[in-house]
Order: sequence, then structure tokens, then C-alpha cells
Amino acid sequence: MFQSTDPAAVPAVTPDEGLKALKSLSLDDLIDKVAHNMVQFAISLAIAIFVFYIGKFIIKKLYNLVETIMVRRNIDKSLTTFVLSLVRIVLYFILIVTVIGILGIETSSFLALFASAGVAIGMALSGTLQNFAGGVLILLLKPYRIGDYIEAQGYAGTVTEIEIFNTIICTADNKSIIIPNGGLSTGSINNYSRQALRRVDWTISISYGDNVEAARKAILDMLAQDSRILTGMDNNPGTTMEEKEAAEAAENAAAAAPAEVKRTFWDKLFKRDAAHIAAREARKAARRSHRPRLVPTPVDRTPVVKLASLGASSVDLTVRAWVASADYWGVFFDFNERFYNELPAAAGISFPFPQMDVHVTRS
Repeated sequence: MFQSTDPAAVPAVTPDEGLKALKSLSLDDLIDKVAHNMVQFAISLAIAIFVFYIGKFIIKKLYNLVETIMVRRNIDKSLTTFVLSLVRIVLYFILIVTVIGILGIETSSFLALFASAGVAIGMALSGTLQNFAGGVLILLLKPYRIGDYIEAQGYAGTVTEIEIFNTIICTADNKSIIIPNGGLSTGSINNYSRQALRRVDWTISISYGDNVEAARKAILDMLAQDSRILTGMDNNPGTTMEEKEAAEAAENAAAAAPAEVKRTFWDKLFKRDAAHIAAREARKAARRSHRPRLVPTPVDRTPVVKLASLGASSVDLTVRAWVASADYWGVFFDFNERFYNELPAAAGISFPFPQMDVHVTRS
């Protein structure tokens, strides 16, 4: 009949019984058994060495592939170094476990121990791992970069360093604030430097009875004298600083580099000349030009002065002008001073003091 293969049904062999069985073997049987085991071990060792070198080759190719992808996407160098090291460690760990298994060594207990240690370390470093994950997301998604002026977690300042666990900003009064990346990745961030343009708003109060049109004309004349104030239509609203810099870099590269003819594998195989390739590229460009595109609606960046409200003791005018993000604070403070010093004489107006009517009743 069939013999049971259940491990529980097979009687356990004690060391004494194994030693007796070994003593009962003849010399020829012992030599045959040792030779058989050595041959099996040699075969397993050869397979393990072959798998190890093949695995090293595959790991090298995967490492180079990941490195190429991260370089092409302009990933931060610190994150690139960390990810490449992590990829190499994980792949070599998998390779070593595979080789050990081929040699016949039991790996299940080793893997269970490693998993338990990983869970324990993860629970002990939960906050640190959250900051690490936040740093990875920030370096990948780039909601801000070094040099941007941001406001987040109750602080505002210029980003000086972006690390794996923390982001360091320098406030206007020259304080270095270290903010954990965990909160930054999950909270709201106000990035004042991301857009290429910013709108400057002023509120100017004039007295009742002053000429609003004269005040408006004087304000617009003052703004027109400053070259930092933008005017006219903007055909590409919403352009970020990164897009602007990338477009300028592409234009400079195109102007500096000579025109190159892109030759494909089939062009080289059939020895097609430059005229044939140029005609093909022209046909492709013509087809692309007829494709529907989403064209942004132009925005008028001309400064405006509007009557905002009729206050209790003043007529409030709102002034709006567009400037480059780098010029925002300079324009804001300069015109605060100019409006105060020059506007009364230029427009014949006065700035009212807060007023309060007091009625006294005498009995």
C-alpha cells in the first residue's frame, strides 16, 4: 500500500538512532553516501554561484535604469542617492535569500525574524518614518524648492534647505526654522514664489468731497512711471517660475545648438538623405498644428483703480497692479511711501482722520 508522507506520521529519528544507523553502514555504503551528498552539494553550489552572478548582472541593469529615470526627471540628488542605495540593498537582500535557499538552508525563520524586527522598528520610529515619507513626497512632487518664499505650519520665510526629514526656512528677521516634513506634506502650503507674477493691492482712503477721477488719474500716472509695473495683455496666464525658466533654457539651447537631423534606425537602414527626413518632419509638424489645443484666455495686466467702498469717514479706493514675484515687496513698500508723500499734491486730495460724532444731551 501507499506510504504516508505526513510528517506527523513519520517517526522522529533521535541522534542515538542516527548514530547507530551510521555505524551499521559498511565503508562502501558510507563512501557512496558521502559522495552522493557531495555531488548534490556541488550541483547546488554551482547553481547558487550561477544565480548569484546572474542576479548581480540584473541588479546592475535595474540600478542603472532607476538612476537614468531619476536623472531624466531631475529628482533631487539627496533623494536620488537614498533611493538608489535602498534599491541596491533590497535587491541584494532578495538575491542573498534566494542563493541561501538554493543551497538548502532553511530561510523561513530568518525571514520571519527580519519581518518582526521591521515591524518593531516601524512602530518605534512611526513619527520619524512619517517625516521621511513626507520628505520623499516633497522631493518628488516639489511643492516648493530652495529659494521659494513659503508660508506653512504657522511660519513664513525663504526655503534654504530641503532634507529627507526636515525643511529649513529663514524668516524675514533672519531666524532659521526647522519644520518636520510630515506636517508639510499633509498640511497646506502657501508658496508666494511659485507663480511668475503677483498682484499688488493697496487701499487708499480719501475724504468725502475729493475728486475721485483726479485721484485715479494721479495714481495711474504714478504707476506708469515705474518700469516694474506690468501693463498690457498677458497671453500665458498662470505660468509658473519653473515653466518660465524651462522655456528660457529651451530657447537658449535651441539658439546656441545647431539644428540636428533626427535619424531613426530605419533612416540609417535605408540610407535616407536629409531632404527626405526634413520633409517627413515637416509633415509631422503640419499634422500637430491642426490638432485642437487648449489656449489660455489672455488676461489684462493693466493697473486699475476702483472705488471699493464708502466708509464712515472716507471714500476707499482699491489699487491693483501686477509685478514680477521678485519685485512684490519692493513695489509694495515703495508705493506706500509715494502715495502718502505725492498723492495729496498731485491730485489735490487729503487723507481723512478717523471721525466720530458725539452727541451731548444736557438736562
